[in-house]
Amino acid sequence: MSCISSNRKPSLSQIATNDGHAENSPYFDGWKAYDSDPFDPTENPNGVIQMGLAEHQLCFDLVREWLVNNPEASICTEEGVDKFRSIAIFQDYHGLPEFRNAVAKFMGRVRGDKVRFEPDRIVMSGGATGAHELITFCLADPGDAFLVPTPYYPG
Repeated sequence: MSCISSNRKPSLSQIATNDGHAENSPYFDGWKAYDSDPFDPTENPNGVIQMGLAEHQLCFDLVREWLVNNPEASICTEEGVDKFRSIAIFQDYHGLPEFRNAVAKFMGRVRGDKVRFEPDRIVMSGGATGAHELITFCLADPGDAFLVPTPYYPG
C-alpha cells in the first residue's frame, strides 16, 4: 500500500487505476449493445434484452397503472408518474446527479460558502459498508493491510 509523504501524492491501487472498470468494463459491452438495440415486443422483437441488471422493466406499465390508481400510497403524483421509470431503474453508479448537486450545495453551505464542492467529484454509496469497501479497493492492492483503531464500525 502506498504511504503519504510530505513531497509526493499518495498513489491509488491497481484496481482503482486500471482501465477495466466503469464504461471500459466488459460488463458495459452488454449494456452498450442493449442501449443501441433495445428489445421491444412490437417495435424490435429481435433486440437485446438486458439481463445484466435486476431491473424489472417488463412491468413498468403495471407499476405506472397502480401509481395512477393509488396516488395516496405513493410518493408520485399523477403529474409525476411518468418520471417513475427514470428513477426506478439502476442509476449512474456515482449516484443520482440531482442528489450529488444537492449534497455539494449543502456541504458548501455547511462550510460557510468558503469551500466549493464539485458534484462530479462526489460518489454516493448505499451505506457505510459499501463506502468502506469502495475506499479500500481504491487505496489498497491485494495483500495490503490496514491498521484500524478502535472503536470502529465493523462493517
